[in-house]
Amino acid sequence: MNRYCIPDGERQNIERSMMPFAIYQLVENRVVTLALSAGFCKLFGYDDIKQAYHDMDNDMYKDTHHDDAARIADAAFRFATDGESYNVIYRSKNKKGTGYNIIHAQGEHIYTATGERIAQVWYTNEGSFNDEDYNTETQFGHKMKNALYEESFLKASYYDYLTGLPSMTYFFELSAAKRDSMINKGEKPAIVFMDFSGIKYFNHKYGFSKGDELLRTFARILAGYFGNENCCRLGQDHFAVVAKTDGIEDTLDSLFEDCCKLNDGNSLPLHVGIYMNWTDGTIVSMACDRAKFACDMLKNEYSSAYSYYDMSMKSAEEKQQYIIANIDRAIEENWITVYYQPIVRAVNSKVCDEEALARWIDPQVGFMSPADFISVLEEYKLIYKLDLYIVDCVLKKIKTLSDEGLHIVPQSVNLSRSDFDTCDIVEEIRRRVDGAEVSRSLISIEITESIVGKDFEFITKQIDRFRELGFAVWMDDFGSGYSSLDVLQDIKFDLMKFDMRFMHNFNQNNRSRIILTEMIKMANALGIETICEGVETKEQVQFLQEAGCSKLQGYYFCKPIPVEQIIQRYEKGEQIGFENPDESQYYESVGRVNLYDLSIIAKNNSGEFDNFFNTLPMGIIEINNGKVRFARSNQSYRDFMARHFEFRINNKMESFQDKPEAIASPFMQALIKCSKEDGNMYIDEKLPSGAIAHSCLRRLGINPVSGTTAIAVAVLSVSDNNRGTTYASIARALAADYFNLFYVDINDDTFFEYTTKENDDELAIERHDVDFFRKSREDALKRLYQEDHDKFTKAFTKENVLNKLDECGFFSISYRLIINDEPIYVHMKAMRMYDDPSHIIIGVSNVDQHMKQKEMLEKIQRNELAYSRIMALSGNYLCIYTVDAKTDDYEEYRAAEQYNTLGFAKSGINFFEQAWENSLSALP
Repeated sequence: MNRYCIPDGERQNIERSMMPFAIYQLVENRVVTLALSAGFCKLFGYDDIKQAYHDMDNDMYKDTHHDDAARIADAAFRFATDGESYNVIYRSKNKKGTGYNIIHAQGEHIYTATGERIAQVWYTNEGSFNDEDYNTETQFGHKMKNALYEESFLKASYYDYLTGLPSMTYFFELSAAKRDSMINKGEKPAIVFMDFSGIKYFNHKYGFSKGDELLRTFARILAGYFGNENCCRLGQDHFAVVAKTDGIEDTLDSLFEDCCKLNDGNSLPLHVGIYMNWTDGTIVSMACDRAKFACDMLKNEYSSAYSYYDMSMKSAEEKQQYIIANIDRAIEENWITVYYQPIVRAVNSKVCDEEALARWIDPQVGFMSPADFISVLEEYKLIYKLDLYIVDCVLKKIKTLSDEGLHIVPQSVNLSRSDFDTCDIVEEIRRRVDGAEVSRSLISIEITESIVGKDFEFITKQIDRFRELGFAVWMDDFGSGYSSLDVLQDIKFDLMKFDMRFMHNFNQNNRSRIILTEMIKMANALGIETICEGVETKEQVQFLQEAGCSKLQGYYFCKPIPVEQIIQRYEKGEQIGFENPDESQYYESVGRVNLYDLSIIAKNNSGEFDNFFNTLPMGIIEINNGKVRFARSNQSYRDFMARHFEFRINNKMESFQDKPEAIASPFMQALIKCSKEDGNMYIDEKLPSGAIAHSCLRRLGINPVSGTTAIAVAVLSVSDNNRGTTYASIARALAADYFNLFYVDINDDTFFEYTTKENDDELAIERHDVDFFRKSREDALKRLYQEDHDKFTKAFTKENVLNKLDECGFFSISYRLIINDEPIYVHMKAMRMYDDPSHIIIGVSNVDQHMKQKEMLEKIQRNELAYSRIMALSGNYLCIYTVDAKTDDYEEYRAAEQYNTLGFAKSGINFFEQAWENSLSALP
């Protein structure tokens, strides 16, 4: 139908009328404005009637409340096309733009003298829109709710409910007519596809309401540039436009500038694909697909940009269609083969996991990598077919390797976001695994972080379901995009896999190494295992081992291969070798230690390392059955061993049982002791140069299969022996008198302890701990002679010790410890350090012989009469006994040779029993 031209005189009368109304006509399937009254302009706040005409033709609903736009647009279209009556109530911005007025619009069709059907619509202002009235249960508020949310609002089909732009189906009709009209005018039409980059992260950061507001505002900007009826929201954050080819780039540049101002500058990049010269008869949907194909080429761009569809994309498009049409056949006829790439444990270089990867070897197209078909299957919601097929292949592979007698390690499979939309992927995998009678622990699920961001709550529940069923869940490609730490805070993953781009940038600068080190440290602190992809060089392997990355994957070890080649490599002796699953937990604890992180040693000892340098020589030593091995070490430790011992570290197990000098060394003694005890242990070791190395050791774990113990070692400091005195050297000097020395900080009760080694007078083994008075009291009570309990516990308190130090300058106490099942007297003495009153030195010495002699003399002196009688009888008797009638304890005095006197010989117990036996043996 041609556009009706209202006669000039009649138009002037309409435009002077103060009655708010407008005249419309449906032309080429779209509503156009024929005339507007002065009353219309006044009602809707237009001072310039030309601007009113422009807005009505290009963005008719720009001032309409976003909740009402789609409803009234749909009602208007039905009124124009089907002849239905037009009677709607909606909200429109007031003149000041500060609120909304309630507008009641009613319309009727009329026919011109020449037979054209046109529509006249009258508008009435029913008053301002008030949130309080709307939200309360007043009669007016109740009527407004019914009017604004009537059923037609929910059933709008011609216009998008969120933006008020034409729906996709209606847009296809409009754009086809627009294309023909432009061609008739000699203009070149183009279809433009638009996509916001990163909308899921925007919604996650600002909330979905802000995301909807961004899309609504963008729709209004789009309508301003191209006209409301020439635009469409295809869904989500995707838009399409039909426009003139001429000047399209200048228009898009201006659009990009306006988009930067959206949401107060917190906007997103806009990616645009353009299908030019749309004059070849291509249907609208196909033209949109081609524009989208061009837009998808920009997915790795992080700024607004546009791309043109060309013939090279056409071949890619044809390949895409082939993939979609043949996925079922490819699965049925095994064109898709599963390849497995090993994941190697950093600490033992054994295969601890394998990742299942799809390769499409097509009889017609040839070899296709995952990059060719994965994204296509994801876009068209077909990827679930491939992923479930891979699970089936993995289960068959586990059975095959088991039949070969090989260790079975967990197999990881990758899932896509659309897997969760198209089926209950959790239940599908569970059913297949259980049906194959395979342990669920042998299947790991890899999920990219981008999957989580699209529907956080839903995906979180699915991850929880997998883990509750016993499947491990990995976060794949961490660091590949806008990685959000919030995900790690809210979702429990078993493993984090770092994107291979960190390895690609490994030699360019230190940024990748720094970021990786910190991420590994964070993951280990969260109890999450780590894998780094793309490992290709020995240097990368060494760095990741030192940084505590527990697992490695890349071509350095092996490229992905099918199961047949895995078996062949084993037969030829070329395979890396599978890890024994019974040892996995042990190697996991050893492998995740970061050798750049002192906290593995300093755990639970705050402030202990304040005076030491930050990057320490560190290593992990395994000890078992008289043999040791350097399982891991950082470069600093390797340099230390080479410089001071001329020893080049390797990872071979070496025997030390046949080397007496090795067994006798303080370090080996400490290593052996540490393998049997938890907690930190410290030693001072004299180096060949004469310098002193101060080291700390801590047990990490015990291999349940082999009994091997892993011990972390850190060299805390190296000092010239001539430059000063260490606590250990002081301890050695006092070793003859003390078998325990404590150096105590009375401010926080932290302390060093030096203890005599067995069968040695040297104090070399040292530990460091906290809460001295409590722990020392507990340790003493375990060995304290029962009769001395009360005496010791009352005297040995921090308050009492400090009071005695202030009063007398020292504190001392003697008591008995049970040593080798006998009570032995020891003496404790404490004194303040002369140059540092905040520290005290406490020594514990063996005074058993002295105390027992003293007891004997005191006992004799307490009974002087008995002693004098003994002396008086000395000339007449060879021996005299004094016996305790209650206990049968006795003392024996014998005549000394060449002297006519008696002297103390010995003491004993069970006198009568001993005397009887001695007498019988002496009788003839």
